Amino acid sequence: MEQLKDKLVSSFMVIENELNNPDWAPVFDVRQKAMDHFETKGFPTKKDEEWKYTNLKPILKHDYKLFPKRDAEAIEFKDVKRYFLNDIDTYRIVFINGIYSSWLSQTTHHGFDVCTFSSALLRYKDELSTHFAKYADNEESMVALNTAFARDGAYIHVPKNVTVNKPIEIVFFTTGEGAEVMTQPRNLVIADEGAKVQIIERHRSLTDHAVLTNVVTEIVAEKNANIEYYKVQNDNVSASLIDHTNVQQARDSHVSVGTFTFGGKLVRNNLTFVSNGENTESHMDGITIIGDGQHVDNHTLVDHKMPNCYSRELYKGIYDGNAKGVFNGKVIVHQDAQKINAFQQNNNILLTDRASIDTKPQLEIFADDVKCSHGCTVGQLDDEALFYLRSRGIPEYEAKALLMYAFSADALDYVRIPELKTRLNRIMGKKLNVDLELSL
Repeated sequence: MEQLKDKLVSSFMVIENELNNPDWAPVFDVRQKAMDHFETKGFPTKKDEEWKYTNLKPILKHDYKLFPKRDAEAIEFKDVKRYFLNDIDTYRIVFINGIYSSWLSQTTHHGFDVCTFSSALLRYKDELSTHFAKYADNEESMVALNTAFARDGAYIHVPKNVTVNKPIEIVFFTTGEGAEVMTQPRNLVIADEGAKVQIIERHRSLTDHAVLTNVVTEIVAEKNANIEYYKVQNDNVSASLIDHTNVQQARDSHVSVGTFTFGGKLVRNNLTFVSNGENTESHMDGITIIGDGQHVDNHTLVDHKMPNCYSRELYKGIYDGNAKGVFNGKVIVHQDAQKINAFQQNNNILLTDRASIDTKPQLEIFADDVKCSHGCTVGQLDDEALFYLRSRGIPEYEAKALLMYAFSADALDYVRIPELKTRLNRIMGKKLNVDLELSL
């Protein structure tokens, strides 16, 4: 860990002038302060309360290449076609080893902006100075590290009362270049008053070498805006992902974030919702299906600062082999935030005696006129239900798969893109070793 930290600090000093060139003046001081904070604090350890059940040491021991230099046009579409949502037309923002690939992308500035973070640094300095690093917690060392090194990612800005006419895919590919690679994408999504947008984010490693992605996404939903954001995490077992997403909601806005995790060696998702106005609606859904050698940690925070808001959180987990799961969900209701309706639930199935889950739902309520509930369950498959299905002639492996699918499927209810929902069902069927043959 210390070796990688020292490498990052020295690398920042070498490329500081490039990262903080005069054209990117709005982020100059922000980067330096973030780097100073990371240098002081270092990587999180299990001594930190928020990282108590997730050990980063195994993924920080590698000598990661920090600035891979591969031609962003070197990958052909036919080689990565299966990772896109090809059933429908979409906008695409594609990166290879952190470098924008214009060949694989379809961006636009017509009516709204679907482009890159680096181009926004040049074209939209006012927006960047207003929003960059204003919401994600730079006191968290991995966020600070990303802020210091952020060079590119997705920039999406939807103006007032505009509905984006098709979904937007943000896809990050890593090729490895014959070595371990670390990338630090930065995404910024702004939906102005009354705007509507659907976004799908995916990270995919195309190498067997170790890959570490440390990504930060800041989402701003202005008054009456509607944002749907879906994260499909189905990477190979040599790739690890640390994801920080912060959502800021103004009055009457609706935001849904779905996090669907099926692959990767270690995945840590930090998801924060902040309700800054009345009548906001927040939805968080998650499905985790993992097996041997995999670790998934979902940390969520819903911060209700204003009254008359609704939040709903549903996370389902299925753990096989020696898989390890973590869920830590916190809902805070401030004193002036009366008439809050907040629901939080985490349900888990352990398929073996070696699988484990540490789950901790929390409520911190300082108002007296609220309706809040939370809960968690950890168990095994229902033997009676399994016997019933087998008595109807269904093979045991298929009966188990159907029960597991039925257990987790309600976390897909808020997926509003039918083609994505079909894709997720196929991935779940593959993880459960059964052809679900679903028609949605």
